[in-house]
Amino acid sequence: MEIKGSKVLVLGGWGLVGSAICRKLMEHEPAQLVILSLNQWEAEDAVAQLKREFPSADPNMFVPKWGNIFARTEWKDMNWGDVIGDDAMRGEFLKDIFFDLDDKILKHSALYNLIVETKPDLVIDCINTATAIAYLDIYNTAINAIKKIDKGELDRALIERVIASAYVPQLIRHIQILYRGLLDAKAKMYFKVGTSGTGGMGVNIPYTHSEERPSRVLLSKTAVAGAQTLLLFLLARTPEGPIVKEIKPTAAIAWKKIAYGEVKRRGRAIPLVKMNFDDARPAEGKFVFDDATGVIDTGDVYKSVFIDTGENGIFSKGEFEAISALGQMEIVTPEEIAEYLVFEIRGGNTGRDVIQGLDACTLGPTYRGGMLRNIALEKIKKLEKEYGVDSVAFELLGPPRLSKLLYEGFILRKIVGAMKDISKYTPEELSQKALELVKNDEKLLAEMLSIGLVVLLPDGKKYLRGKDVIIPVRRGKTELDMTPENIEQWCYEGWVDLRPKSFRDWQERCEKIIAHARQVPADETGSRYSYTLDYWNHFETFEEGKIAGWLFEFEDKGWRFKR
Repeated sequence: MEIKGSKVLVLGGWGLVGSAICRKLMEHEPAQLVILSLNQWEAEDAVAQLKREFPSADPNMFVPKWGNIFARTEWKDMNWGDVIGDDAMRGEFLKDIFFDLDDKILKHSALYNLIVETKPDLVIDCINTATAIAYLDIYNTAINAIKKIDKGELDRALIERVIASAYVPQLIRHIQILYRGLLDAKAKMYFKVGTSGTGGMGVNIPYTHSEERPSRVLLSKTAVAGAQTLLLFLLARTPEGPIVKEIKPTAAIAWKKIAYGEVKRRGRAIPLVKMNFDDARPAEGKFVFDDATGVIDTGDVYKSVFIDTGENGIFSKGEFEAISALGQMEIVTPEEIAEYLVFEIRGGNTGRDVIQGLDACTLGPTYRGGMLRNIALEKIKKLEKEYGVDSVAFELLGPPRLSKLLYEGFILRKIVGAMKDISKYTPEELSQKALELVKNDEKLLAEMLSIGLVVLLPDGKKYLRGKDVIIPVRRGKTELDMTPENIEQWCYEGWVDLRPKSFRDWQERCEKIIAHARQVPADETGSRYSYTLDYWNHFETFEEGKIAGWLFEFEDKGWRFKR
């Protein structure tokens, strides 16, 4: 297809991949770029950025559009929770999804109206449809309904909420509306930037948000993504329809920028809190989720150096180092995705169109991503020194176990300095020094508590916490028994454990890492081995991100099989 002189609609054009695609498209002189994003300010910001980057282009060729394309036009700018929470609107939404598709439903659809009004020659879809649909989380909604049934309290509203969370009917209706819109607008091509749901990893992926492993919600995302690909495969085989293609990145997509600033969760800065050691709780009786007694607001917010990965949020140095480590998600850059996509649009054959080859056409980690990863890490380290902060973990990536490992590793780095020196201390000495460090470093403690970590003190009988806790998972309960078994499980899943036994585990881990690296023959200089003495800097450093990546591969068995 010829891009020059064509009108292009980019769904999700403000995002990391969408903005890279827009810049790439401008090299081929499109007649118009219509940029859609969820929020008005995002769409207008994307247009403003393009006008700055391409000052010689006609400023009127960039058109901002915004709203939730999975909703009715009249709801597109509303909070989805408000729509589903309203009895009348929820009822109409259910009809839109489950009733036969007719002109009335089409004319209400924000997606249909957007396509037929803009009449694009080419639609590029960078919206993560799988996330938008699967993270409605039918599981928790159904669990609440089951509990209501057991109590004889089930009402119509809850039944409708369960129905409204069904993934497949929503995906099917989305594809139906998309198809009708593309036909009626006489679009020539639809190009999807999809997802594997796991960054290219398998069901052993360690990056989940407090769910069981493998996570049902995460697998639902993958299932929706896979179902969407097969539905697009059918669209591509439909006579008189548009050309349909999909690129499905199977690595972490990064990055947008590296900076110092507020660490935000769901768009809001994380307030820093602290707890005095005199207010430490006894690790017995009940663990009450909403008990914030003794938790003190510092009046400040969490600030640190971060790497912004666009729609996937911001990561700390440690989180980025772990997720991008060899054998984890690794990295593909948005510019590479844009280059492949534009080459395919223009008739090239990259071998990355999954519609043509469902089995072998995913876009995996790249040489460029691996090379630039080191530059990114060096930039993060430089900014850490400049601002006098340590970018450890934000608990935005998941799982809490990663944040726990990163903070425990960071504490050890402060104590021992080098991996080779960890054996110079007894577990009891490490535990005591860790306690002293946490006591004396108020900022360190505040950051751990503020992102939802619980700190178990060396005696195992008291703990420190913030207002919110990530582990244990609430699962509809207001309190849990503080049994020894539960405490052990919570320490594994995400509590920062300052007990001597925890540091004994760390010593054993370091011994395994050292032994693993020393298995490599001294004269081996080929590409056979990854975790060499050079990789570990001959154990002269203690890099918690690297160690966490190794632990996820060898201890948690969360490695990447296909590279």
